[in-house]
Amino acid sequence: MNRIDTDIAEALAHTTSPGISGTLHGSRASPAAQRVYGRLRERIISLDLPPNTVLSRASLAREYEVSQTPLREALQKLEAEGLVHIYPQSRTMVSRLVTSEIHEAHFLRVAVETEVMRRLCISCDPAVIKRLQTIVTMQETLARDPEELQSFQKLDDIFHQTLFAAVGQPGLHGLLQSRSGHLNRLRRLDLPGSGKIAHVLQDHRTIIGALEAADPEAAQDAIREHLSQTVKRVEVLRAEKPEYFA
Repeated sequence: MNRIDTDIAEALAHTTSPGISGTLHGSRASPAAQRVYGRLRERIISLDLPPNTVLSRASLAREYEVSQTPLREALQKLEAEGLVHIYPQSRTMVSRLVTSEIHEAHFLRVAVETEVMRRLCISCDPAVIKRLQTIVTMQETLARDPEELQSFQKLDDIFHQTLFAAVGQPGLHGLLQSRSGHLNRLRRLDLPGSGKIAHVLQDHRTIIGALEAADPEAAQDAIREHLSQTVKRVEVLRAEKPEYFA
């Protein structure tokens, strides 16, 4: 395994944001419930469990080797995030994408991340720039393999986590992620599209360049454009996959 492959493996092994991917944020859920929540959430966001999938509680309990109690806690948290619908005494289904939720999450992310960029431009540690450059290098390596789309998107999340951590707000990234389930599924749906990966890589380089230049206006414009590309295509994606949308 070469140095880049080692860095990728290490980075993807530490992708947990506070409140996301395995942690029932603000709760006292059992470790079993946290584990099931994290794994199910990742499968839903990655579209491994696409919208309209019926989730059998008996099958999930066997698959994750848990009792019904932690499974119920995990599903309730996913329902609170709008990722599943629980129909009492009937069934549990993965929710469809809701465009109003997508636009709300996008508005929130743009508002917060433009401020993150402004603060970073005031004083950006060179170590942060180096970290961001390393992440982009990892993404460039994965971009060559269509089987690595999920890992590519995880590294995209790490890129943004790094920005939040650099301004002393790592927990805020997790909070935003908990409100971005529909948006993140849209991003995953858009990722295989023609030229999308190249656009992501170019956007990341532009963001880094603005930080290196300590240019807050350019940095804010770059992050705003980066966060808006997929949302601009929501109606195109709806036309391509109407069964995925509410």
